[in-house]
Amino acid sequence: MKGEIIHYTRDALGGILVIDYRKHRVMTFDSVFEQSKIDRHRPHLPVHEYSRAMLLPVAFSQPAHVTVLGLGGGVMANALLHLLPDCQVRAVELRPSVLQVAREYFSLPHSANLTVTLGDARDAIGQAPDSSTDLILADLYNSDRMSPTQAQREFIRQCSRVLSGSGWLSINYHRTPDLNSPLFRQLRGEFAVLLLFKSKTNNTVLFASKQPFEALHTKDPALVSLEKRLPIDWRRLMARVIRLT
Repeated sequence: MKGEIIHYTRDALGGILVIDYRKHRVMTFDSVFEQSKIDRHRPHLPVHEYSRAMLLPVAFSQPAHVTVLGLGGGVMANALLHLLPDCQVRAVELRPSVLQVAREYFSLPHSANLTVTLGDARDAIGQAPDSSTDLILADLYNSDRMSPTQAQREFIRQCSRVLSGSGWLSINYHRTPDLNSPLFRQLRGEFAVLLLFKSKTNNTVLFASKQPFEALHTKDPALVSLEKRLPIDWRRLMARVIRLT
């Protein structure tokens, strides 16, 4: 089914389109790639499988503070605010026009628990205090490719520094990082456990935990409880997670 373009704007970095389909609403940056996708009737519900998978660390540790790098339509921020009403969420977005579109078309709430910083994610992480957040979700993309920042060892080092002692990092990669690369060695050096989820669209979500943790059985009551609060098929997603270290 063809979608209907309901909004278009341009800024210095290009175009931003909002497209409505029968059930879903999509944000795209001048390209065929969907930056954000929501259920039009439940905007707090992520649609893309990799977006859903990025939330899996919440099953192991209930964060009091989450940092979202790359706001897009606000899918991650909206899901977290719905799932964890007491959690403080800080989102970092490079483009003011993207924030405006997220507010107007993707139901990003004005909440006392949500802070949006406009600026470069690398700078925001570099300037954040040590141990100041419990979960980092990094999803930094432009119209046609992943930001090189996510593949830099210094970025991994800074993420590790600002995470609390039991913190988690989720990164959406467009392809699986080379397990023999300097980037992967950096991840292994900074984090106790590394996990991987491969989506059906070939995105790879890499999870890094600062501390060892107890693995969850797919029938664990924690996953059942999370499913009631945010129905994204937690058990099926968790069953496809592979442990790397």
